[in-house]
Amino acid sequence: MSLEIIYGLENIHNISEDLVVSLGTFDGLHVGHQAILKSLMTSAEKAGLNPMAVTFEPHPRVLVTPSNPPPLLTVWEEKARLFADYMHGRLLVLRFNKELMSKSAEEFAREVLVEKLHLKKLIVGYDHAFGKNRSGTINDLMELSRKYSFELEVVNPVIIEGRPVSSTRIRNLIIERKFSQSLDMLGHPYPIYGIVEKGIAIGKKELGYPTANIQYNERKLLPVDGVYSCRVEYKGQMYNGMLFIGVNHFNPDKKRSVEVNIFDFDRDIYGQEIICYPRIFVRENIRFDRKEELSKQIAKDKENILKLINKGDHR
Repeated sequence: MSLEIIYGLENIHNISEDLVVSLGTFDGLHVGHQAILKSLMTSAEKAGLNPMAVTFEPHPRVLVTPSNPPPLLTVWEEKARLFADYMHGRLLVLRFNKELMSKSAEEFAREVLVEKLHLKKLIVGYDHAFGKNRSGTINDLMELSRKYSFELEVVNPVIIEGRPVSSTRIRNLIIERKFSQSLDMLGHPYPIYGIVEKGIAIGKKELGYPTANIQYNERKLLPVDGVYSCRVEYKGQMYNGMLFIGVNHFNPDKKRSVEVNIFDFDRDIYGQEIICYPRIFVRENIRFDRKEELSKQIAKDKENILKLINKGDHR
């Protein structure tokens, strides 16, 4: 079974089949979101309905609070891959623009869910809000479900350490250097997607450790600066590696970079897609005066990461 991704409401044509729909922003596809998608798949199977998830691109707060949009746990390329891990059927990606933002809760429910999708059932999280200024509440959805004759299911939160898991909570954990706790709440490795670009090329020539420099989306929330053990996905294959996030002090640009040394790998991948999954924080970024000192430290880093892998801690 596969996932069909449909971009834009205008590309929905002649929906005559019975749909069960889940609706949300789904940033991070964390364990709470996974519970919603699990309910979607279970409802579809039990009731003989066809599953569809509906999400938004870009994140609604890019337009709603343009001066303070949240950093993203998952950029679109990452989110699309994650959806395929947790559901099959259709994923409808609505372009979040001023027209969509201006719709009231009832207009959105009537025009999109009822008149366009002809849904039979809607599944949302316990704190779902929708419509202009997020004015539509769960109580409003209950009234709308009665008015337009569709079933509504509200999925309870997933509780970890006494509090509901949320995208905001996970962002705060990452910012607060509690990366391993954030992974527990995500329920999956943390992806950093990007295109491999040319760097300053000292890794292979001068340090003995070639790195792939990742051109990442600047709206992506990166873990705090430092060195991490990591897994690297390239063309469907997984590799071990060590990941550096931060300012390379030998780079005259002084920009924050994401660089990965992929173990047992010697291929030219400039211009190609990779995904890095940082796993365990190894050390903070250190400023070295000489490249020889940095090379020695990288050797120690690799030795420590290989020990983690051999012990089975590199999950």
